[in-house]
Formats: sequence, structure tokens, C-alpha cells
Amino acid sequence: MAQKTEWEQEGILQTGLASPNDENGGISGEKERASGHKDQGTLAPAPRRKWPIVLVVLILIVSSILVWRHYAAWVSTDDAEIDGHIHPISSRIAGHVIKVTVDNTQYVEKGTVLVQLDPTLYQVAVDRAKAQLADAQATAQAARVGVPITSINTLSQVRSAQADVDSAQAGIAAAERQFQAAEAKLEEAEANNVKAQSDLKRYAQLVGKNEISRQQYDDAVAAAKTSAATVAAAQASAAAAEQQVAQARSRLAQANAELHYAQTRPQQLRVIRARAEAAASSVQAAEAALHQAELNLQFTTIVAPISGIVGNRTVVAGQNIQPGQALMAIVPTEDIWVTANFKETQLRHMRVGQPVKIHVDAYGRDYNGHVVGIAGATGVQFSLLPPENATGNYVKVVQRVPVRIAIDPGQDPQHLLRVGMSVEPKVKVN
Repeated sequence: MAQKTEWEQEGILQTGLASPNDENGGISGEKERASGHKDQGTLAPAPRRKWPIVLVVLILIVSSILVWRHYAAWVSTDDAEIDGHIHPISSRIAGHVIKVTVDNTQYVEKGTVLVQLDPTLYQVAVDRAKAQLADAQATAQAARVGVPITSINTLSQVRSAQADVDSAQAGIAAAERQFQAAEAKLEEAEANNVKAQSDLKRYAQLVGKNEISRQQYDDAVAAAKTSAATVAAAQASAAAAEQQVAQARSRLAQANAELHYAQTRPQQLRVIRARAEAAASSVQAAEAALHQAELNLQFTTIVAPISGIVGNRTVVAGQNIQPGQALMAIVPTEDIWVTANFKETQLRHMRVGQPVKIHVDAYGRDYNGHVVGIAGATGVQFSLLPPENATGNYVKVVQRVPVRIAIDPGQDPQHLLRVGMSVEPKVKVN
């Protein structure tokens, strides 16, 4: 028994349990046993408690990857604004303003009358141009009518002059033949006269010797006188024939002169045609002057070239304005786009046609758009004095490149967007 008791006591001591008789030892033993059971209950389900933690970690990792992929697929910038063409309104002519029909912030449709100038002087110019055109047209009409008349007269004159030349040449030939015939008669008359005079001399000697009768002598005298008269007549006829030859030659010279003059008529016809063409050109010049005068009269009414909102109005009624003077500006509400200045490091995957989300700060609203173009140079290259890196110390600075983004149509029916508004575009590049 004593030995068993020792073993039991040894076992109790080894297990940390107190004997029933030991009050403190019993309490501490129970505490230790209770603590031992508690620890065993806590450590037993540990593998099952790790799975939620692992699941949460996996969810966080996957979510982070998805979020990263989502934001990595978009590039954005806050250096962007709504852009558009601001159309300056100016006058093409000088004039006195009698009416201004619009004011700043007013929306106008294309063709709306903006400013009215005094049209009196320009109406007078139109009337004067019409009168000058009528005068030029009358002159041109007369010149055109004179061309065919001159052409016909020229042809007739040439033909008539040629006929006169031919007739004069024929007249010369006839006169020369008559002259030749007169000369032949003169020679014949002279020969007969020589014979008659010789006969008279012989008859005079014979009558003195009474070898012939007085009657024969008288016949010889009469024949000599007749022969002398015939010579004189033949000489006169020859002289007349020679004069006719001279006259025929004079007529030929005159006919040749008229022919030469008639042959110059085609040149005169060309002159007349040139005058007709000049008159036609004068008509065109008068028409152009009239058209210019009508345009100037039309320019007295200044209308809106596009639809938009009026701004920067400086013109007032009663003002005298000059050509090119700025009167106001019209800002379009439809032909607008977004100019976004992205960093050059953001353009690696950016392409034309990629979709864009455009956040407008003024309204807190998003619009859809797409990339339509990337500028050919960075913004600093368009400055007045672009940097010359080769002339000084080079410092690498991330540059910005303007990107043009079109706003998809149909998203701004109330025309809320204004040129110059700040926006934040996000481009989906992946």
C-alpha cells in the first residue's frame, strides 16, 4: 500500500494534480486541467479558420488586378477644354451704322441680320453703274452692227476697184490703138501732102511755060491745100489720141489707187471688229462694276454667317465703321470639340477612333466622344518662341501633345457646352 501510494503520489506530482487533502493543490490542478481542455478546444479548429482569410486575400488580389486593368485601360488628363472656332464679325465696306439688332449672349440663327448700314450712297452707286452699263451696251450694239456692214462694203469696194482697174487697162489699150491709127493716118496725110506740094511746084513751073492749063494748076493748088489740111487734121487726131492714152493711163492710176485703198479695207474691218470687241469688253467691265455696286449695297446688311451666341459686341448705332473693323463675334454651339493636352508618355497606346469619356466640370455630366486626331507637334512648338534645346543646356521635360476629341452628336440638345469650359477626358486605350 505504501508503495502504491508513492506511485500515486508520484503520478499526481508528475501531472501537476494535488491530493484531495491538499486544498491549494487541488484547486490549481483543476485550473490547470480546465486550462488544458480550453487550449485543446482553441487549437483544434485552426485549419478551418484559415480559409476565410485566404479567400479574402484572394478576393483582394483579384479585385486589385481588375481595378488595375480597368484603370490601366484608360488615360486621362485635366489639362483639357472645350474648343471651337470663334467667328469674328466685321464689315466689308465703310459706312454709317443705323441699326444693331443683337446683343451679347443672344443666340442667333444663320442669316440673322446683325447690323444695318446706311444704304443711300451705295444705292446711288448702283443706279450710276446701271446707266453706265446701258451706255456701254448701246455702244457695243452699234459696233456689232457696223462690222457686217463694213465687211460687205469692203468686199464691194475691192471688187469695184478691181473692175475699174481692168476697165482702165482696157481703155489704155483702146486709146493706144487709136493713137497708133491716128499716127498712121498722119503719116499717110503727110505723105500725100508731100506729093501734093511737089505736084504743085511742078504745075507752077509748067503753067508758067503754058505747058498745062490753068485749070490743072488750080486743081493742083486745091489738092495741095487739101493735103495740107488733111495733115493738120491727122496731126490733131494723133494729138487727141495721144491725150486719150494719157487720160486712160491716168484713169488706170486712179483705179489702182482706189484698188489699193479698197485692199486696205480688211485692215480697217479688223480695226472696226477690235472696236466692237473693246465695246463688248466695256460692257463686261460695266457689268462687273454694277455687280460690285450691288454687292456693296448688299454688304450694308451684315448677317450672321453661322448659328451661335453673340459675344464681344463693340458696335453701336450711329457709329462710322471701316472695312475689316471688328464689330462682334459669334461662338458656335454645335461645331465644337475637346482639345486635351496629354503627356507624351500617355500617347503610347492612343490611336484615332478610340472611345472617350468626357467629364464636364460645369455640369458634372459625362459625354461620349472619340479621338479624331493627334497634333503634329507638342504644344510648346506652337509658341511664339519655341525652345531651341541645341543652343543651351538640355533638361528633359515631359511635353504635352494636343489631342482633338470629337463629341458624339445628339448629346447636347440644349446647347449647354461652351467654348473654353474645363473638361476631364478619359481615353480607353486598351
